[in-house]
Order: sequence, then C-alpha cells, then structure tokens
Amino acid sequence: MIPGLPNRRRFGDLSEQEVLALAISSEEDDARIYRTYAERLRADFPASAAMFDGMAAEEDTHRQRLIERHRARFGDVIPLIRREHVAGAHARRPVWLVENLGIERIRAEAAAMERDAERFYLAAARRSTDAATRQLLGDLAAAEADHQTAAETLEAEHLDHDARAAEADTARRQFILTWVQPGLAGLMDGSVSTLAPIFAVAFATHDTWTTFLVGLAASVGAGISMGFTEAASDDGALSGRGSPVKRGLASGIMTTLGGLGHALPYLIPDFWTATGIAIAIVFVELWAIAWIQNRFMETPFFRAAFQVVLGGALVFAAGVLIGSG
Repeated sequence: MIPGLPNRRRFGDLSEQEVLALAISSEEDDARIYRTYAERLRADFPASAAMFDGMAAEEDTHRQRLIERHRARFGDVIPLIRREHVAGAHARRPVWLVENLGIERIRAEAAAMERDAERFYLAAARRSTDAATRQLLGDLAAAEADHQTAAETLEAEHLDHDARAAEADTARRQFILTWVQPGLAGLMDGSVSTLAPIFAVAFATHDTWTTFLVGLAASVGAGISMGFTEAASDDGALSGRGSPVKRGLASGIMTTLGGLGHALPYLIPDFWTATGIAIAIVFVELWAIAWIQNRFMETPFFRAAFQVVLGGALVFAAGVLIGSG
C-alpha cells in the first residue's frame, strides 16, 4: 500500500496474475467506453458510431486472448483488480465529461486511450526484472499497438471523405444551434438593449459610479433573464437545438458581457473619458456582432453591419436624448 493512498497499490508490488487481471479489466472497461460512445453518436454520426463499434469488438478480442492466457497459467479465478486500485495506472475520464465536447474531441479521447494503454504496458515491461513477466507485458504492449493500427484501419473504412464532411457539417450545425445562436442573441440583447438605460443615466447624472451601478444591474439582470428564458423556452428534444442548459448559459453569459462592456468604463472617475471609452467599446461590440453573423450565420457582412449599427445607434441616441432632457 502507498502512504496516504491506502486503497492503491504500487504496480511493482503486483504479482504476474494480478497484472494480467488488471489488463483484462482494463480491456473490458475500454470496450464499454467505446460502446457508450457508439450509442451516443449513432443518431447524428453513424459512421463514427460504426468505427467505435469496431473498436469495441477489437477490445473484446483482446480480452478473450488475455482470459485464455490467464486460464492457461493461473486457472479460472481472476482476481478483482482495476485501474483505480493501482497507483500510476492510466485513468479514464468519465464518459459524461467527454461526450458533450464534440465528435472530434471524442475521437481524440479514443486515440489517447490507446496511446496511454500502450505506454503503460511498455513502462511496466521495462520495470520488470522477471523474464516471463517482461514477455507478458511486452505482448500486452504489442496488442495495444496493434489495436491502434486496427483503429486507424476502422477509421479509414468507416470515415471516408464524404462521411467526414457530413459529420463535420452536422457538428458545425449543432454548434451553431447550441452555442452560437443563443450566444449571439444574448450579445445583441446585452450590447443594444442596455445602451439606453446606461447612457440615459450617464447624461442625466454625470455621475460615473451611479452609471456603473446601473449598467452592472442592467447587465446582470438581463443576463439572468435571457439565460432562464432561453433554457425554459425549448428543451431541444424536438428542435434539435441541444441542451437547454448550454443554450441558457451561452445566452445569459453573452448578454451580461455585452452590457458590461460599455458599463465598465464608468469605473473611471472622469465622466467624458469614461463616456468616450464606452462609446468606442459600443462600436467594437456592434462590429463583433456583425462579424459573428457573417461568420456563422452567413449573413452578408455589410448588411449585418448596417442592421446592427443602425439599431445600436438609434438606441444610443434614445438614451442620450432621454438623459439630456
């Protein structure tokens, strides 16, 4: 046992049977992870799902070979030992931490799983002083290397150019629906709708601290309102727009940031300096909105810029007129 980690053992303290049992449980866990990926991806990314089904089948083959080796050397009773029982073993991230990060991130995680397993077995073989154990661990490392080759073959088989293009288009569309659209709506609301109250208070009071407090309250309040509205308006089940929590976060955070952008300058005590910086930031925000619309929503840039800048200018003018009056 390791001091401070009473539930973990050093790899060097494991017997040959326990090392083999660890390999068996690891292969079983990896197969389950790949099957989970396949199930989660099957509806939107069928080609990648087929690839992960094939990788899970390869893991099952490796596990059967390891079980046969264990039966031949040690009998039918396999000790219960898993990665979390061994210090330094290649840990696997929980599936729910990876599956929401996109198709490319899942593929990268699968590739890392195979590389980690191979490095683990190679390091274990180098540390072994027993010839039989070294040979066994070397065989396991070779099996993982073969699995990487098999994974590349499966990827080439199931993910040709057309399949990759289709999945990339699906992933991009899902990203836009889940993150870009709610975030853009929030940024527009936060940047434009808070102009009137912030500049109205600014020109009515010429008090930068009061203006900042009003801007902070308006930005945070609008962010909370937009976030809850977005999350509650659509659960994503029928529209395919993705998780309501993600959309709510995107909308709420971008709304708050949009308002804070031209509220923060009023932390500067000098009124005209703060106002000049705030106006400059407003123009940056409006052009950023136009760029996002052009980049992700395929809106012609000058049309988007005209719409956003015109709308922002009208709201700004209304705030100034109200505050000055």
